[in-house]
Amino acid sequence: MTDSKYFTTTKKGEIFELKAELNSDKKEKKKEAVKKVIASMTVGKDVSALFPDVVNCMQTDNLELKKLVYLYLMNYAKSQPDMAIMAVNTFVKDCEDPNPLIRALAVRTMGCIRVDKITEYLCEPLRKCLKDEDPYVRKTAAVCVAKLHDINAQLVEDQGFLDTLKDLISDSNPMVVANAVAALSEIAESHPNSNLLDLNPQTINKLLTALNECTEWGQIFILDCLANYTPRDDRESQSICERVTPRLSHANSAVVLSAVKVLMKFMEMLPKDLDYYGTLLKKLAPPLVTLLSAEPELQYVALRNINLIVQRRPEILKHEMKVFFVKYNDPIYVKLEKLDIMIRLASQANIAQVLAELKEYATEVDVDFVRKAVRAIGRCAIKVEQSAERCVSTLLDLIQTKVNYVVQEAIVVIKDIFRKYPNKYESVIATLCENLDSLDEPEARAAMIWIVGEYAERIDNADELLESFLEGFHDESTQVQLQLLTAIVKLFLKKPTETQELVQQVLSLATQDSDNPDLRDRGYIYWRLLSTDPVAAKEVVLAEKPLISEETDLIEPTLLEELICHIGTLASVYHKPPSAFVEGSRGVQHKRLPGSAGSGESVESPDTGSATGVTEAPPAVIPSQGDLLGDLLNLDLTPPTTTGPPPPASSGMQLGAMDLLGGGLDSLLGGDLGGNPAMGAGFGAPPAAMPASFSAPVSGGLDDLFDLGGGVGMPMGAFNPPKTVWLPAMKAKGLEISGVFVRRAGVIQMEMTLTNKAMSVMTDFAIQFNRNSFGLAPAGPLQILTPLSPNQSIEAALPLSTVGPVMKMEPLNNLQVAIKNNIDVFYFSCQYPISMLFVEDGKMERQVFLATWKDIPNDNESQFQIKDCHLNSDAASNKLQTSNIFTIAKRTVEGQDMLYQSMKLTNGIWVLAELRVQAGNPNYTISLKCRAPEVSQCVFQNYETVLKN
Repeated sequence: MTDSKYFTTTKKGEIFELKAELNSDKKEKKKEAVKKVIASMTVGKDVSALFPDVVNCMQTDNLELKKLVYLYLMNYAKSQPDMAIMAVNTFVKDCEDPNPLIRALAVRTMGCIRVDKITEYLCEPLRKCLKDEDPYVRKTAAVCVAKLHDINAQLVEDQGFLDTLKDLISDSNPMVVANAVAALSEIAESHPNSNLLDLNPQTINKLLTALNECTEWGQIFILDCLANYTPRDDRESQSICERVTPRLSHANSAVVLSAVKVLMKFMEMLPKDLDYYGTLLKKLAPPLVTLLSAEPELQYVALRNINLIVQRRPEILKHEMKVFFVKYNDPIYVKLEKLDIMIRLASQANIAQVLAELKEYATEVDVDFVRKAVRAIGRCAIKVEQSAERCVSTLLDLIQTKVNYVVQEAIVVIKDIFRKYPNKYESVIATLCENLDSLDEPEARAAMIWIVGEYAERIDNADELLESFLEGFHDESTQVQLQLLTAIVKLFLKKPTETQELVQQVLSLATQDSDNPDLRDRGYIYWRLLSTDPVAAKEVVLAEKPLISEETDLIEPTLLEELICHIGTLASVYHKPPSAFVEGSRGVQHKRLPGSAGSGESVESPDTGSATGVTEAPPAVIPSQGDLLGDLLNLDLTPPTTTGPPPPASSGMQLGAMDLLGGGLDSLLGGDLGGNPAMGAGFGAPPAAMPASFSAPVSGGLDDLFDLGGGVGMPMGAFNPPKTVWLPAMKAKGLEISGVFVRRAGVIQMEMTLTNKAMSVMTDFAIQFNRNSFGLAPAGPLQILTPLSPNQSIEAALPLSTVGPVMKMEPLNNLQVAIKNNIDVFYFSCQYPISMLFVEDGKMERQVFLATWKDIPNDNESQFQIKDCHLNSDAASNKLQTSNIFTIAKRTVEGQDMLYQSMKLTNGIWVLAELRVQAGNPNYTISLKCRAPEVSQCVFQNYETVLKN
């Protein structure tokens, strides 16, 4: 009978019955009971009540039963730490069992039990296992050190386990060496500045010897470690390459990619005229080609890596174009990636072959793929000049097919070809104009309008063509509107007598009737240019354009170097550095290739320090922010449809139908371009006729980086700042939001005043935060129960929690907010005072304070001056206590009062302070110590705000 029987029981007194069975004298019955417990645990039932009974079953010689009990123990030890101590004696005993499998099982489980209370009891058994006679036990113990280091780094360092791990690199067993390297690499990641893996020629030789004999995953660990080594000279580099090259023929694709990474890095140090350099290039091609015969998912990973390799060294695969030709049954993600690599490898030698393939792809049924293929033809024309004519004739053939999306893509790429080769292929314009009516996609319409405007003097009916687009001007996308405005101005400058009405019409539409700031600004600039100096306008608008190049989509060189150092990892698939998507307390290493790093060593700079254990609860270091902002809205809130808000109606904005080249424009725009009312929407000056409330200075968001006006809500007697405007009405279609953050009785609240300065009723409010440094998130929905009528204000208090998703922001206390109503979605950012996050139990014991202050490295200490503060030390202490900044002790040295203070953030980070107050001196000195030093600047600003108000 199968094990499925353990999952089917539905008895009511199940826990009671299991308890009885676990205490049975019969071994078989006991084993069956443990299996039922594990089955219940697997499906999510809480069986923690059986903890003591299951732990009693540990005393057995049966390996299967012991494994099951250890599995249970790993799962529940965290929730039952006091009970878990009962198991310590059994661990110690099992670590001395004659059976190496049981010794290894015990040490593996020890590493998985993440309970501080019992880690110190496990040091002795672990030390014995690290020096065990059996290699299986030693290799398991090596990994256990890394796990223990993650729980309590200080303990591992004090017990000397790191030195033992380093000694294991010289072990006679290759698997032990591989696991020791893996463990040291893992620890080094969280301590990037520590030189744990002290790589030298002797160590490298030991690793290369173990490389031939260990398992495939062991080989990956060793190869990744080798990739972090910088050889002394090209001879050593060549020697390592020769010993790593056999890994290229390994069956496991991960081993192959790790070997490629090592070779790509060390090739930087080889002279290009060396015979071996050419041999190595030839050896790298076959394994990469072989990867493309695997399953589609593996192919995709290989292709993403090949894309990087080709950008760095196209010569490796220059003769392998055929393997990147698309197969009919390739998934779309593989097809698109192959297409990209084909263009990167395209050269004069193979362009005929490539073009024949691309033309074939353009007749496929997959629309996305066809579009990409047509674009690829255009990119080939731009990349290989000799093929441009053939590419243009291929594109014309495709236009003749009259397939709508093919025609539209072809017109977009022909525009780029015109930009690269001006006055060469203009004979095709007539064919393009025939297809004008079929264009319905914004990009294609914009491209066609650009062509008509650019070559207006060669097109007899250019004015009619552009006028036909003008009829539905307000229905067009912004891209088309901007292009149409520029094209008609070009046409006017080329044929001024025939098109005066047309240009006046488009300028009026762009400035008077449009609510898009980009369009309005461009319209005003053209209008002013044309009315003041038509000759200058001609020089600006019809200036010679720089030629475009195909290299625009290449990855930036320094990023490419870093990604080459991460071949075979997620970074090489995303084409982003690890710091962009790795979150957590580990420092992210930035790597460079040796030849181009400028120095012998790889450049490594952690984003943030790593948190180690404290005497109190261990603080979690704030994770580093990615290169990209997190997605602001994961809800189904529609994004804003326009680039900017509509301007408030004002007499100064009304253009009317004035004479284009008369004096009316000057009086409208005023004499000064920088501060004129009409340009205000784009350049920051408020329109002259705007209501006073709209033009009032606005704080909050990114404009006011270090202002803590966001407010500190506190008990009575505390400083309560006024509300500041977070979202001005002119940026949110009439919705104005001002607010302040307060903390009352341990609850953080965002108190807001919402004012409707528009003419329509506002309803359906919802709010959401972007990921932020301390996980602030709404604890519930925004409660606005009644519609917000015009000229009405409403108060709203939004309770906040600190369990949301975390991402380090710049500045640290920045909060990005999206608010939705029935009109649109609006975005703003504000800064909360960090005292909002100081919890009420942030007072440390004196002895703990002293020990923690000594334990935090001196590098983490920051010193600041608080100027013009006229409080004595007692008044300062009382005032700070209202912000949950607690004074632990006070002493007076030579007339100077020294206050020792502590505060604790909601995420467990402790901040310790020493405040020096000298009688009669208005300047205080404050020293701050914290395991996450990024917090210190915000804490200092908070001290300054509280003490000065």
